[in-house]
Amino acid sequence: MKYLFGPVNSRRFGLSLGIDLSPDKKSCNFDCLYCELDKAKPVSMIQNEPDPEEIISEIKHFLQKNPYPEVITITANGEPTLYSKLDILIKKLQKIKRNSKLLILSNGSTIHKKEIQETLKNLDIVKISLDATDQKIFQKVNKTLKEINVEDIIQGLKEFRKIFKGFLVIEILVVKNVNDSPENIKNIAEVLKDIQPDRVDLGTIDRPPAYRVFPVSDEELLKLGEYLKDFNLNIITRGKDDILSEFELSEEEILNTFRRRPYTYSDIEKVFNQETINKIKDMIAHGKLIEKKVGNTSFILPG
Repeated sequence: MKYLFGPVNSRRFGLSLGIDLSPDKKSCNFDCLYCELDKAKPVSMIQNEPDPEEIISEIKHFLQKNPYPEVITITANGEPTLYSKLDILIKKLQKIKRNSKLLILSNGSTIHKKEIQETLKNLDIVKISLDATDQKIFQKVNKTLKEINVEDIIQGLKEFRKIFKGFLVIEILVVKNVNDSPENIKNIAEVLKDIQPDRVDLGTIDRPPAYRVFPVSDEELLKLGEYLKDFNLNIITRGKDDILSEFELSEEEILNTFRRRPYTYSDIEKVFNQETINKIKDMIAHGKLIEKKVGNTSFILPG
């Protein structure tokens, strides 16, 4: 499958089937220090945009042999709100999603645009990143196109909150010695008082990043979380979940999925059925998948 990947066992959103709106190349107006994708010059559009009908067809095919996931996640090899047919896709997804929730993972760069607000308000869950409120720090950590201003994102979030009836998540990802100061987190907390998200996710680098940057420790993350204690705060540290699934992937689907999101050994054991796990072990043995260490955690990704 070209556009689907997963399922992903997310501690934040549950078992998720991902839709990649830019499978051919990274298409993002950010080039974040912590990005799991390779470095790339920021762009303002997605090239070779997929037909929404092709995406829907892949989802229907996947669901013929697998259970419905907890969430269907709209993302991209970059920024999903750059997809010009996003409104059409969301309306088509609503017709087939059944009990699955529709989620988008966005960097927030377009949330100030009225047409994007109108499109995203039709989703069940919207997750927006906000790593800084100061333009200098914002540019340093997110490495955006020059015309993108964090004040526009903040104002857009305030406006969007007024019309969005679903579940709004703000994600803050902390990079050591870049945006990890108490002052930065305090400033974000002040802004969030006006936005009133349903949840705040505070985390740090967890998977191999694009740049040579480093995570903060769990202890430091917990200390920073004290400044966000007035919100429904979810501090993201790696832990053990007891979610067991029955998803079955072909070798091609495994490569497609792991290319977009590296898995730990623990993830693999929890998400996939035994037949798929055996395939993964065989692919590791033959060098089609390799191991890469980040801190004390080993991730599996294509060789």
